[in-house]
Amino acid sequence: MLAKRDLTQGSIPRGLLAFALPLILGNLLQQLYNLADTWVVGRFLGDHALAAVGSSYTLMTFLTSILLGLCMGSSVYFSIQYGRRDPDKLRNGIFLSFLLIGMLTFLLNLAVYLTIDSILRLLQIPTDVLPLAREYLLWVFGGIVATFFYNYFANLLRALGNSSTPLLFLGLSVVLNIGLDLLFVVPLSMGIRGAALATVIAQYLAGLGLFLYTWIAFPAIRVRRTDCRWDKATFHQLVNLSFFTCLQQSVMNFGILMVQGLVNSFGASVMAAFAVAVKIDTLAYMPVQDFGNAFSTFVAQNFGAEKRERIQRGVGWAAFWVFLFCLAIGGLVCLLAPWLMALFVGAQSTEIIAIGVGYLRIEGAFYLGIGILFLLYGYFRAVNRPAVSVILTVCSLGTRVLLAYTLSPLPNLGITAIWAAIPIGWFLADTVGILLWRQDTRRGIP
Repeated sequence: MLAKRDLTQGSIPRGLLAFALPLILGNLLQQLYNLADTWVVGRFLGDHALAAVGSSYTLMTFLTSILLGLCMGSSVYFSIQYGRRDPDKLRNGIFLSFLLIGMLTFLLNLAVYLTIDSILRLLQIPTDVLPLAREYLLWVFGGIVATFFYNYFANLLRALGNSSTPLLFLGLSVVLNIGLDLLFVVPLSMGIRGAALATVIAQYLAGLGLFLYTWIAFPAIRVRRTDCRWDKATFHQLVNLSFFTCLQQSVMNFGILMVQGLVNSFGASVMAAFAVAVKIDTLAYMPVQDFGNAFSTFVAQNFGAEKRERIQRGVGWAAFWVFLFCLAIGGLVCLLAPWLMALFVGAQSTEIIAIGVGYLRIEGAFYLGIGILFLLYGYFRAVNRPAVSVILTVCSLGTRVLLAYTLSPLPNLGITAIWAAIPIGWFLADTVGILLWRQDTRRGIP
């Protein structure tokens, strides 16, 4: 059994990095689900299929963000109870949160199948891409339950300091996904349906496999009959953390979804370029997002153990690592943008490459803005103030959407205004978050 990590003691910089590294690698692998679809579809099915998968990816990210937010919020509660050494409250929280999020997952899955045509109209998908997007979504929606299982048990294990096991199961499922992508799309000629089916099968391997591992390997947190009870205080805390974290994740991805609708109005070439560039972009800054989540677990465990001074030292180290990473990865993205785009669409697609390069160079130059923002999200969530994360997200996404829709119709700006609105939103939210954090530190919170 892979060991749990107690983040309330030991070296702060080494502890943060050792815990964050499997988390970072795990989410990089998670992105390979969609990157595999993008590569196979772009190479073997053409630009229209690529545009369909790209617009579907944004929608699936939004839906997944709802479940991820609920699971992340619950994991803060788990981390706090682990820091307090209270296994009874931990197991009761597992029972209540699993029941709550499981029911919401079922309702979400039902809702998206019933409203799929309305959703597609909202996204303003062009008529020549619409049939492919609909077919892809009808199949890929079948993996929503698997997404819940994986994210719930991955966040539970991470809350206890075990970030390695989710990485292992995810790695196996990614290998399976890539293999099935190639099998279904190329020799079996299943088209876009094959790419979706490969992803769904791999998701179930990761989700159900991680559930079985957790049940067998961690008997101390296995829910017992006495844990299956209603506790108003526990439920209230879980709902508070889960609701606001879910709201923060959903607002963030709903804003991205609105930008996707605007991007779609510029035609299939811009859609295809955005589909590829946003995946490269997400993959590039994903490690700093995961470092923010690791930092959140560190803060939550120490918050539960009432080690305030250790939290403050952790803030300094986290900011240091994020600065170094953003400087390095931003430079690489700006330098390698043409090659990265050509890797997915082929060197002959010069228009799509040029559009994608413009996006990547604007975002890559300002990754420090989103790096700081992820640390702020993790910090406020961990000290039981998830509503602040929602405020920061509204600042960031509201600015992005407002500027994009206001400035993109101008003839000299166009899609460049959409790309530039993103980092402007990051830095505005950073300013608000840092001011709130400094206010907390002056009050001695935490």
